Amino acid sequence: MPVYLDHAATTPLSAPALAALTFELSRSGNPSSLHGSGRRARRGVEDARESLARAAGAHPSEVIFTSGGTEADNLAVKGLYWARTAEDPRRTRIIASPVEHHAVQDTIEWLERHEGAQVTWLPVDGAGVVSVEALRSELEAHADATALVTVMWANNEVGTVQPIAGITALAAAHGVPVHSDAVQAFGSLPVSFAASGLATMAVSAHKIGGPVGVGALFVGRSVKLTPIQHGGGQERDIRSGTLDAPGIAAFAAAADTAVGHLAEESARLTALRDRLIEGVQRAVPQAVLRGVAHPAPAGARLPGNAHFTFPGCEGDSLLFLLDLAGIESSTGAACTAGVPRPSHVLLAMGLSEDEARGAQRFTLGHTSTTEDVEALLAALPEAYARARRAGMAGHASSIQTAGTGFSL
Repeated sequence: MPVYLDHAATTPLSAPALAALTFELSRSGNPSSLHGSGRRARRGVEDARESLARAAGAHPSEVIFTSGGTEADNLAVKGLYWARTAEDPRRTRIIASPVEHHAVQDTIEWLERHEGAQVTWLPVDGAGVVSVEALRSELEAHADATALVTVMWANNEVGTVQPIAGITALAAAHGVPVHSDAVQAFGSLPVSFAASGLATMAVSAHKIGGPVGVGALFVGRSVKLTPIQHGGGQERDIRSGTLDAPGIAAFAAAADTAVGHLAEESARLTALRDRLIEGVQRAVPQAVLRGVAHPAPAGARLPGNAHFTFPGCEGDSLLFLLDLAGIESSTGAACTAGVPRPSHVLLAMGLSEDEARGAQRFTLGHTSTTEDVEALLAALPEAYARARRAGMAGHASSIQTAGTGFSL
């Protein structure tokens, strides 16, 4: 079996989630139907809604089920923008961090191109932490013209946790709503929607041991959102569409498991992560840890995240060589039409394009073990040496994109 170190991309189904999913799949019923099967499906959905709300520190009415984190982010950013500009046409400004997931970043850029949004990208420091002082200055100058602020709770690439409480307090003083993509944070960090001060918060099932294709947007009870799709008026008339009752049940089961064991699992993963970081630094002294410095203060980095850049090699070359050795990791960067592109997160943190191209992200989850970490440390030095010999320019000819493998 391969060693799986890409839990930030997706994590295997937890046993309770799999049991809930298979049980619900064995039954039929549309939660919007009025007959017995429909009412039973609706009860299952509402039980799951209550369970998910407890796990995230929210009221059940604030849970809007979606098809995943990307839809939740789109609904929040577009919905807040349109609702706020409808109330006051002056509100065309969006303030955002430059290290957002593409689900947020691309949505903002779409609003900029098509809806006349004016975007301010806040600066981040070398660890990827947003400048609260820059946000303060922007709000003091333009609060009346600002539709929303959006800052992710924790970064999906380098694992940096943002000062959400300070951001929401500052925005609230100016009457501006804040959205946060909490896809990486929920299930890994203590998350309370009620205590956060957020207007909206996106989460996803498959990051916490649930199935792919289901997520949720938490929406404050007084928050107005303009829907981005229309149909049957489900989910407070905010998100129309037939609800995925089996997926929702599995999502709730995964959330119960993740949040119910959060403290001990966080401690276990933090210890594994630190062992991995220290091992990589010994095995490949040239490797540079990105994000918050090691040892990280408690809560400053996601428990399961270790992100490095490896000088003199392409991240995708190293990825494929590790894959051949049975280690599955990620570059953490977008790849369009087979052409690797430097991570916008690393560039925003001040790295050069050459530095950013050497990225490799190792992320741990509920199936990770000490043996997994040791397997990586055993395979990494040779893989890095071979990737470095290939250099920064020869990666395209080294990867056999027809799916036959990798050669150097």
